[in-house]
Amino acid sequence: MTTDNYSRLSLAPMLDLTDRHFRYLCRILSKNMLLYTEMVTTGAIIYGKGDYLAFNEEEHPVSLQLGGANPEHLAICAGIGEDRGYDEINLNVGCPSDRVQNGSFGAVLMRSPDLVCDCIKAMKDRVSIPVTVKTRLGVDELDDYDYIHSFVAKLRDAGVDGMTIHARMAFLKGMSPRENRDKPPLNYERVYQLKRDFPDLHLSINGNITTIDDALKHLEYVDGVMIGRAIYQNPYMLVDVDERIFNHTHSRRMSRKECVRACYPYIENYLSQGGALKHISRHFLGMFNTCPNSRQFRQYMAQNHYKEGADISVLEKAMSFIPDEESSAE
Repeated sequence: MTTDNYSRLSLAPMLDLTDRHFRYLCRILSKNMLLYTEMVTTGAIIYGKGDYLAFNEEEHPVSLQLGGANPEHLAICAGIGEDRGYDEINLNVGCPSDRVQNGSFGAVLMRSPDLVCDCIKAMKDRVSIPVTVKTRLGVDELDDYDYIHSFVAKLRDAGVDGMTIHARMAFLKGMSPRENRDKPPLNYERVYQLKRDFPDLHLSINGNITTIDDALKHLEYVDGVMIGRAIYQNPYMLVDVDERIFNHTHSRRMSRKECVRACYPYIENYLSQGGALKHISRHFLGMFNTCPNSRQFRQYMAQNHYKEGADISVLEKAMSFIPDEESSAE
């Protein structure tokens, strides 16, 4: 892969948050960054009754993150993802949740590097698009640099096209998934060292990166930066990334209200198909966090966007609490 420009900044996969509606909003804000789906298990794709792979054409480039540990099943799902039009397949080797552990995938796979390699090879044999991995610096007692160096070397030799490394350990026992996001100490330097040791492997860094200034600093040492909750809590932070990260200039900077209104055709189409406003509008609650009257905006949304028949007039009324001159404020 994948020194593709879009990999310089990516949206982290987050369960129940980075659905196709939020990804659409992110694409309004940035035309260039790489978007990741929520993790989708191979079982859901192969045996589930719903369509877990739907996305909007406007989302490209978009990566499908898979959860699983069976090489044959992962190959099948990777092939389906490629057929559906995804630009990349990503394997989750970092999630520490109990549900994922019980399925013997996610971070528990760090204990089985040979199995991870088999999974990568099976997917690479099936698809022509890049196959990447998201992982951590180690798991439980497997916490020294020699271990993660060996792990990365094996995946590189198996043909992985790129890796995103959350710069923390994962602890499968004694820590909740929430604690695993924050409590294990960050070690950015260890990720930088991996990049120095594997200069030809595309490496992105993840973990408590909250501003575009931070991202630019990390990009001095690694190929890409992945940001998750900071974007979800303040999507408008993306308004400058095409210029600052990708060197693409815009004729004019969109205001917050303009970004929301740019989603109206998409929302109206979704509502016309029987969808509910709340499925999309819940992702807008952080758009005005730094503006005067943001609390009134959120309160009005919370009281009205879930109601039957709610439409874009709810958004317009909620945004009326925000002064126009503040809608483009930092």
